[in-house]
Amino acid sequence: MNHSNNTKRIGLSGLAAYVPPYRVWLEDWCDWTGNQWPKIREVVGRSFRLRGPNHSVYTMAATAVIRLIDQYEIDPSRIKFLGLGTESSTDNSAGAIIVKGMVDQVLEKRGKPPISRSCEVPEFKHACLGGVYGMKGAIRHLALDGAGGQAIVVCADIAEYARGSSGEPTQGAGAVAMLLEEDPTLAVIDLVGSGSASDYRIIDFRKPMLRFCGQDRSETHQVQDFPVFNGKYSTTCYIDETLHAMQDMYDKRGLTPSEYLRSLQTVFMHRPYRRMPETGWAICYLFALGQGNAEDLAELASYCYEAGIDPEALCAEMLSKPQVTLLAEPENLHYEAYPLTMAVFRIFRASRHYRREILDKLALGSDSMLDLGNLYTAALPAWLAAGFEQALDEDSLTSGEEILTLGYGSGDAAEVIPFFVADGWREATAAIGFAESMRFAVDLGFDQYKALHDGRRISGLDYIPRNEFVVDHVGHNDDRHFSDLGIEYYRYVG
Repeated sequence: MNHSNNTKRIGLSGLAAYVPPYRVWLEDWCDWTGNQWPKIREVVGRSFRLRGPNHSVYTMAATAVIRLIDQYEIDPSRIKFLGLGTESSTDNSAGAIIVKGMVDQVLEKRGKPPISRSCEVPEFKHACLGGVYGMKGAIRHLALDGAGGQAIVVCADIAEYARGSSGEPTQGAGAVAMLLEEDPTLAVIDLVGSGSASDYRIIDFRKPMLRFCGQDRSETHQVQDFPVFNGKYSTTCYIDETLHAMQDMYDKRGLTPSEYLRSLQTVFMHRPYRRMPETGWAICYLFALGQGNAEDLAELASYCYEAGIDPEALCAEMLSKPQVTLLAEPENLHYEAYPLTMAVFRIFRASRHYRREILDKLALGSDSMLDLGNLYTAALPAWLAAGFEQALDEDSLTSGEEILTLGYGSGDAAEVIPFFVADGWREATAAIGFAESMRFAVDLGFDQYKALHDGRRISGLDYIPRNEFVVDHVGHNDDRHFSDLGIEYYRYVG
């Protein structure tokens, strides 16, 4: 194992997930909305999940954490760090402490010790990257003042978009909890060899509080959290930030990009929808060819000639470092930051190398992800969970093998972090239960989907919660002696 973190071996020892049962098949959605199913299937996926009337980001997070504790027989008193990564929090003061309180109540009823009273409880917010930042924070904690303890980071989000918007088919909801510790059993995480990038993008994907003003909440307690976004511009931002984070990692580790990318067998990336990681990884590969040897440059030139593009012009574009932020104007949003690269990419996508260098390396767990939609912070750890389970079925990972992960958050930042498969990965993977968490589903008709999406009470859904947290009721008092206006009260249904 050649990872560069040669001090403490800290990493991932377990994963557990919760997804709500309410499912929309995208083929049905296309029939309802007049969209083209073949295109949606290729670009987005098969189905997505919706939160129910009694779900919040906190109920999903707490359910994932209690599952993690149960599935890995964790001693809660050893947990000294409980981080929440989310962009769907509905309380501007408390965060992970809400999850801790919910979990402690269940543990107490079971006669188990609570999570340690000296546990840190931070919340991490940066769009879809909050969970990765939480994971990095947990590892730094375990390396320093939290040495000898354990950490849990739970990524939970509700991705919802206005009906009729381009983001509507990419909705999703769910939570994934991660167990982190020294001498991990699933994967060693190499922060020293990781790469980072960030740049302010103004209108890439935002959630200003102004959106909440005037919402009618008479029928339900839910606040709808539709983002402000610009799809084509957001894709440009994703690609540009991924390239910068990858370059930072190459520089730190002294890597030859093309040799390194070919050496990898498995890659996991932030996945807002099916096509995005495929495009992002393919652009990384083309840029690596542009920095490569004569053979690499010849391969790149072959795609250029077929696209009718001068290879020297393409290489000049790759070195240009465009100011993507300057495109954040109404008249510029349709421009590509890398127009020649994108034209060559379309040729590359039809080549024989595309499956081997791109699709095959993104294959582990990718089929399961077609039924999740976008989970924001939870998208990357969910793909990891699905990928490890598929690898266990196929026995397709080896101890010490490097897996590359790439987290991304709109607005705009990226983290590229190498994972190295641990010796005990098979036993740790056997406890994940990701496929089991996806098994139960309630399929929605159009009227049911509209009602659930729009925050209206809905009848005819044959679903009784079991082994999960729910929102029991929401406070409405606002007087000087006792005030709980808007406070959610939770209940665990065993």
